[in-house]
Amino acid sequence: MKVILLQELKGKGIEGDVVDVANGFANNYLFPNNFAVKATKGNLKQLEQRRHNIAKREEGRIAAATELKEKIDGLKVQVDARVGEEGQLFGSVTTQMIADALTEQHGIEVDKKLIDLKAPIKTAGMHEATISLHRDIKADIALVVGDAEAIAAAEAAAAEEAAVAAAALEAEKLAAEAAAAAEAAEEGEEAAEAAEEEAVEAAETAEEAVEEAAE
Repeated sequence: MKVILLQELKGKGIEGDVVDVANGFANNYLFPNNFAVKATKGNLKQLEQRRHNIAKREEGRIAAATELKEKIDGLKVQVDARVGEEGQLFGSVTTQMIADALTEQHGIEVDKKLIDLKAPIKTAGMHEATISLHRDIKADIALVVGDAEAIAAAEAAAAEEAAVAAAALEAEKLAAEAAAAAEAAEEGEEAAEAAEEEAVEAAETAEEAVEEAAE
């Protein structure tokens, strides 16, 4: 079904865009929430008449998002969370926790739906989050999860894990080198045996030739 968006919809478009959506999505979500209207001839005609106003509103939204990006980009936000052994959290950090912390510490209100985490945050320490302010306008913030002691424990656990992984990788590398050396030695022995056999055959051939010549 073709619909006309009445506001920006993440992953779909912005106000005034005509997009194709599933019938159920339109009837059960977009229309009841006044996010879109059906793209009838009448509504399309009204859309053309409203293009100028829509463009002006879009300019205003872009300007506001750009200004907000300048305030947010690069901010450091402390997120309180219950931390267990080795810096592991009881649960995980939610986008609502981040939005609340951003408001409390910097006086900036952001809808939690705009906050994107690359992966679930389940450990204390430094993490990152991206806030989608408007289409291609995004701001990155640094998250400090847990207190200094919890962060130190998490960093120590991560360092230990990295050391174990590095040791395993080195052991695997040495084992591969040893296997290659053993294979090369075996190939060398086989080559030596083949050379010895060739030498014996050559000697026998030469001896036969001498005997034939003597006859």
